[in-house]
Amino acid sequence: MTTYKDSGVNVASGDAASKAAYTHAAATFASRKGMVGEPVLEEDGYAGFLDMGDYALVMSDDSTGTKIDLADHMKKFDTLGYDLLAMVADDVVCTGAEVVAVSNCLDVPKVDEHMVDALLSGLSKACTEQKIVIPAGEIAEVPGAVNRGVWSATALGVVQKEKIIKPETIEVGDVVIALQSHVARSNGFSLIRKILSDAFGEDWHNKEWKQGMSWGEVMLSPSIVYHSAILSLTGRYGEERNVNVKGIAHITGGGIPSKFRRILRKSGLGARLTDLWPPHEALRDLIALGEVPIEEAYRTWNMGNGMLLVVAPKDVDASISALKNEGIEAKKAGEITKDATIVVEGFDGEELRFS
Repeated sequence: MTTYKDSGVNVASGDAASKAAYTHAAATFASRKGMVGEPVLEEDGYAGFLDMGDYALVMSDDSTGTKIDLADHMKKFDTLGYDLLAMVADDVVCTGAEVVAVSNCLDVPKVDEHMVDALLSGLSKACTEQKIVIPAGEIAEVPGAVNRGVWSATALGVVQKEKIIKPETIEVGDVVIALQSHVARSNGFSLIRKILSDAFGEDWHNKEWKQGMSWGEVMLSPSIVYHSAILSLTGRYGEERNVNVKGIAHITGGGIPSKFRRILRKSGLGARLTDLWPPHEALRDLIALGEVPIEEAYRTWNMGNGMLLVVAPKDVDASISALKNEGIEAKKAGEITKDATIVVEGFDGEELRFS
């Protein structure tokens, strides 16, 4: 049996560190009270808000995590930009905001111009598809500080105040829509590497998985960026909403139990999710190979569900149709319940309860 903690990641310590960091960050807020750009407190939010009068600026930071290590092993960097953009843009769009710009910072032990060219060409392509610009960035050569590289980004979004998503409006009987994801986006890669290196050794990325693909190739599958598809529902800046989306959860680190709980906390409600997308076949094989408990798997990866949306029953068909028109597979996955527990029917048929 292999768990995330076995791979060297302590989620509880990470959560505690995040709370400590936020305490210090929040201590700066009073310095801009009554001024343009005054921070808006949004507990359990996906991003930070700055009050700009009739609208708010929204910011989010993240990285590709250790997925960049796999890219380095495979010497394939041109799709990692989709992963980086997904991590930040898809957090910001959960608030109702349209991302207009991203900056990025690449820390490497030694600058390799071919690596940089491939990384930024992928990010540029992903951003262009989403109508996002890259106005700034940094490349830092830091020998001894990192092994292969750390690639992070900051996304800047804008939203009219009346269009900010309000999860507190979620009601019993509302419907949960699941957006299909590829293998693992950029989360849980420490556990992926642990399982596969234990099974196949350090050269695991070159070992054949199936369908003529290596384990490295399938695990490097780029993330779907949902940003523009979500905006087809919520509207870009200055546009009217097409659908009243009540809540959006970007399923990243911590999985559905953590990230979906975040948007349900304000209403005090729960959900019963009986028809989620199953995880990618490679992820199912990985879970079996590492004997990962199913509950642990749902706490680590998105398990095939990159985003969960909450809408009123009357808006389900229009939402799914609009998302499919944007190339996103979506379906009704369950509904909101009075009981605050999140009940998940796992891909293996096991009922999981997260409180």
